[in-house]
Amino acid sequence: MRARVPVVEIMTSTPITTTADATIAAAAKVMREMDIGSLVVLDSDRPTGIVTERDIVTKVAAADQKPSQVHVKDIMTSPLVAVNPHEEVVEAAKLMSQRKIRRLPVVQDGKLIGMVTENDILRIWPTLIEVTREYARAGLDSQFAKGIEGHCEVCGMYSTSLMWDRNLLACAECRGG
Repeated sequence: MRARVPVVEIMTSTPITTTADATIAAAAKVMREMDIGSLVVLDSDRPTGIVTERDIVTKVAAADQKPSQVHVKDIMTSPLVAVNPHEEVVEAAKLMSQRKIRRLPVVQDGKLIGMVTENDILRIWPTLIEVTREYARAGLDSQFAKGIEGHCEVCGMYSTSLMWDRNLLACAECRGG
């Protein structure tokens, strides 16, 4: 049986934030100083968006805009895609895969309480990232994913033909049971 790990157990509980009115230059400086790839945007302590390194590269640098004259609100991704702290890590990973995102804010009762990243998931469950990336790259619906190699999440046996069954990667013997 697969271990059920809630996001709250692996998340970073002190996510770094910014405001929508901050400049991109200020946001980028914080990211560099903190060695992080994103900032959650808060409005009156409510998470409203996220700004990432990729946003800065594609929307500011590539557009030849001056970072000190562009504000976070102009390039942030909003509405915010977030997860509840009690959601299972495997479900968070699937959401990240489906949305093609690497960082997922953790929100409870409208308040930002953490951040979970691909690296957080990779540390506790290395094969999950590989599976979800390949699943997304292939563009397959869960019932059509075939030939995934790893341990069955039902019986724990190693298999070279795992398939999604009821949101679990299951071997042929355990599927549909």
